[in-house]
Amino acid sequence: AHWPEDDPMNAPQEAGAVLKPASRQTCQVNAAQTARLDFSDDRCFDEAQRGFVGSIPDARITTPDGRAIWDLSAFAFLEQTESPDSVHPSLWRQARLNRIHGLFKVCDRLYQVRGFDIANLTIIEGDTGLILIDPLMVSETAAAALALYRQHRGARPVRCVIYSHSHVDHYGGVEGVITPAQAARGEVQVIAPDGFMEAAI
Repeated sequence: AHWPEDDPMNAPQEAGAVLKPASRQTCQVNAAQTARLDFSDDRCFDEAQRGFVGSIPDARITTPDGRAIWDLSAFAFLEQTESPDSVHPSLWRQARLNRIHGLFKVCDRLYQVRGFDIANLTIIEGDTGLILIDPLMVSETAAAALALYRQHRGARPVRCVIYSHSHVDHYGGVEGVITPAQAARGEVQVIAPDGFMEAAI
């Protein structure tokens, strides 16, 4: 499968840029993988949807003035089931799976918001409020993820935020779910690995 000539993915990325088609060798290797792997087995799509509670269209998240922060409609080209000859078919399917977004119930008292950022927000329903693990990369996406949870599960207060590690997509959005004042007062406990600040900075 080749991209249509008018597809925006064929647009040059900068002035004077020339996009070249995949080499014959790349196309042959990808075609061989397509023939070798069983793409009729699509259980992974059912599994990725398991526990789905709800979402917002295209996971589109904007600033108050309407500027898009996150918008999965930019990846609408992935609706094409068959991978282009320039892309490994397993990577294409993985990218299609990554477009599945929303609030998911993992098990009792454990939820995740997926596809609202490059990481997932995990939410534990504690006895007195919520424990949030890895509040995404920017405050707007984190706030939208928490709002989606509250829309379906109620307005429980946040009592604790946990950073699993120092990659920015696992802590950068924290001010979308709590304020610095809440942390300073001890109203919300923030837990991070030893050496987190040094690694993050």
